[in-house]
Amino acid sequence: MVFIWVVVIVLVILVGWVILAYNKLIKQNVRTNEAWSDIDVQLKRRYDLIPNLVSTVKGYAKQEKEILENVTKARAEAMSAKGPKDKAKGENQIQEALKSIFAVAENYPNLKSNENFAKLQDELSDTENKIQASRRFYNGNVRDINITIKSFPTNIIAGAFNFDARELFELSEAAAKEPVKVDFEKKSQPEADSVKDEDKETKK
Repeated sequence: MVFIWVVVIVLVILVGWVILAYNKLIKQNVRTNEAWSDIDVQLKRRYDLIPNLVSTVKGYAKQEKEILENVTKARAEAMSAKGPKDKAKGENQIQEALKSIFAVAENYPNLKSNENFAKLQDELSDTENKIQASRRFYNGNVRDINITIKSFPTNIIAGAFNFDARELFELSEAAAKEPVKVDFEKKSQPEADSVKDEDKETKK
């Protein structure tokens, strides 16, 4: 009789632990999915801004056809990517393409002074900052659930209920540390000298 009670108590404890471990995995999985949704929202916002940017630049720099095509191509590839790992590759390409556009814009004063272009740049920069914040939050949740999945004895429950390790959303080091940002307020020296010469001619 004592033995039966011992077995019952052990079974109750075991079932209770299984329930707690399962619920912990469910909670972490839901949090990770929500964190990824936040990233997805910001990525879609950037995808929506890029066509407007390309259209604006095209109006002032049609000859930069190759750069504009690279941006459009990078956007299309990023949008079709599936999963954090492939998405990260696509985002790295977009980052490089956008940097090329903003670097080229330095050669077109009228484009730099265009109100719509400046607004798009600010919105893209703001979106990039939000992507970085969402990425850190998502990766933190991924690390937590992956530790739970791989740790004993919860790895037994994870395996039994098909909880798989999640992928990190890892951008390239350059993309993560240097978001798309170009300061158009500061004139280059040749441009500044040109402005001074124009002022002198006006005064004569």
